[in-house]
Amino acid sequence: MMGLFPKNFRVAVWYIAICGCFARCWAEGSDGLPTLELKPAYPQVKLVRPLWLGESPDGSKRIFVAGQDGQIWIMPRDRGGSETKMFMDITNRKPHEQLEEGLLGLAFHPQFKSNRKFYIFYSQQYPKRSVLSEIQASASDPDKADLSTERILMEIPKPYWNHNGGCIIFGPDGYLYVGVGDGGKGNDPHNFGQNLRFVYGKILRIDVNSPEGAVGYGIPKDNPFVENKDSEFRPETWAYGLRNPWRFSFDRQTGDLWAGDVGQDKWEEVDLIVKGGNYGWSDREAFHRFREHPEGKNWIDPIIEYGHSKALAQESKFPDHSTGLSVTGGYVYRGKKLPDLVGVYLYADYVAGTVWGLRYQNGQLGAHGVVVKGNPARPITSFGEDADGELYVMAFDAKGIYEFAERQKLAEK
Repeated sequence: MMGLFPKNFRVAVWYIAICGCFARCWAEGSDGLPTLELKPAYPQVKLVRPLWLGESPDGSKRIFVAGQDGQIWIMPRDRGGSETKMFMDITNRKPHEQLEEGLLGLAFHPQFKSNRKFYIFYSQQYPKRSVLSEIQASASDPDKADLSTERILMEIPKPYWNHNGGCIIFGPDGYLYVGVGDGGKGNDPHNFGQNLRFVYGKILRIDVNSPEGAVGYGIPKDNPFVENKDSEFRPETWAYGLRNPWRFSFDRQTGDLWAGDVGQDKWEEVDLIVKGGNYGWSDREAFHRFREHPEGKNWIDPIIEYGHSKALAQESKFPDHSTGLSVTGGYVYRGKKLPDLVGVYLYADYVAGTVWGLRYQNGQLGAHGVVVKGNPARPITSFGEDADGELYVMAFDAKGIYEFAERQKLAEK
């Protein structure tokens, strides 16, 4: 999303537009990856800054979309319809005061059908902080959130306005995973990414069903740092060393946890998140040293990286990867409409508007390349998934919500 990419982005965007470096890419459709197009999923619907899409797990087939300004809409069942329903509206709380702030995450409880609970991650001011809350849908109207039921689970003080993270998702284990950025500003000035005493620069794992004392949640006993003798270590931590994890997801078939981590001035990366993993920031950025650091740390390498310029691409382990400035993490496709895409992890770049795909099997990176050609007029903010495993793309443009289509079939229409 806008503001998630590194400092000096205006100069970089000017450079990327003038030089056309966003268009340098792998041969499209190479290595067994399909070449696709994006088509509007709801052509008559106009949304403001959509950042999340998903289907409620209650069998109702309702598609929900969350907007950065603080609204959650229920999309029309008729894809040609134009009327949405307002499920929740917290715009009066002004969560989106600065560029990267806002309503950044939404997750439905796995037992939403019976308990009506869902969770949101949003920004608040005075003092500046990130809030993780539990809310219930109305008992009398399932299409309305009941804000009077809000229970705040966590408030994270924000030293700066940027690098909030905000992705929240229930894992196959029933626990809630929460992405938190490194606190903001450039260069991780407080070394939050490597400091386990703070939640910044981490993916957290909590039990929303078992609050403990004054804390609004429980700590799963198998979290990696629960048994650490240093009581100051945050036991919520699942993985660390991340700068600003912008969208992560579980592969519904394998259970693998994939994340896009936004870089600073040079590199973007995609990571496979594992229990207790250290992904290097701010000792390093992707595969590359960022600052002087002690040797001997067990950093986990990204699955793939890409640079911010053609010159940097030549220094990468993947010199043919096209460039971009702000990675948007996606999903492994497990739907039925596009059989050639099954098993491909899709990710994108906010600035370039490119969608890439990669295949990863048995610990090895296989085919990887461009799936949808870049378009900087279509800033890709997020991906979404419905109950059937079909994927969607959200963008800060007039169309808002897209779905994937085969290029040939699109041309025939």
